[in-house]
Amino acid sequence: MALSDYITTFGQVMMRRYGERVHKIALDAGFTCPNRDDSIGRGGCTFCNNVSFSPNGRQPVSIARQIAAGRAVVARRTGARHVLAYFQAYTNTYAGISRLRALYDEALAQPGVIGMSVGTRPDCVSDEVLDLLQSYRDAGFEVWLELGLQSSFDATLRRVNRGHGYSEYRAAVHAARSRGMPVCTHLILGLPGENAAHNRTTLARVLDQGVDGLKLHPLHVVKGTQLANDWRRGEYRPLAEDEYIELAADLIEMTPVDVIFHRVTGTAAPGILLAPSWCGHKWRVLNGIEATLRRRGSSQGSTLRHSALECVAGGLVN
Repeated sequence: MALSDYITTFGQVMMRRYGERVHKIALDAGFTCPNRDDSIGRGGCTFCNNVSFSPNGRQPVSIARQIAAGRAVVARRTGARHVLAYFQAYTNTYAGISRLRALYDEALAQPGVIGMSVGTRPDCVSDEVLDLLQSYRDAGFEVWLELGLQSSFDATLRRVNRGHGYSEYRAAVHAARSRGMPVCTHLILGLPGENAAHNRTTLARVLDQGVDGLKLHPLHVVKGTQLANDWRRGEYRPLAEDEYIELAADLIEMTPVDVIFHRVTGTAAPGILLAPSWCGHKWRVLNGIEATLRRRGSSQGSTLRHSALECVAGGLVN
């Protein structure tokens, strides 16, 4: 059996909706982040690769060329004809509306592009941005807003220098969903100072606010970050592979079946990954999650504990 037999995957949903495979093509549109340019902070999140954020070191090619290259790869691998433009790198709503419109228009004008996913921070989602994204949905495009929350605990967000709190996430989700805009929330497992109870509570809070999709990521230690320094000093221990697999399975069981999993693990490039080494083995982790759900006799939504938030929290404080 496959993992998709146990969870609702983005690929499954796209297949049902469009009658064929739809892939995301990751794009770098040259954005930066307000947590790096002194708008709200400096240095960025402690787990972000500082070198990769250097404006002088990034010269992304045009959106059209990136999509053409991505479509060629997808066509060779799977034969899929339709794709979503995934504005992934950095904060993809952090610009004036005219620039955003030009970039989004360029992406949606390319052959085979049926929509887009826009990755951003909860504190960079203005009404103007949401109105612009909604205009593309009104025109018939598939549009997703992807919000990087990572944790619902403000103490954790401060610890990793995130530059926003949980309240900004709540406001962004409510504003987006009031327009009918589907939201995919990113959560990181293994953040400094957190344990499994924190992750379960964060998921319960996210589900309670309402969400349409989820991405689960293990925290990577990569070169050029403050987290790497902490790891070298023995001040941070990444999750072990079996810990992540068991915890991911727990969260999947908590999640209603109508919530779409866009991702349940993540990897880092071999050239910058320091730890944990298992983050370089995506399929092994996915197979481990599938095997764990099969062993448990469970699947997505098996234990809907999010309705009992106080019990799950176990006395944790924000």
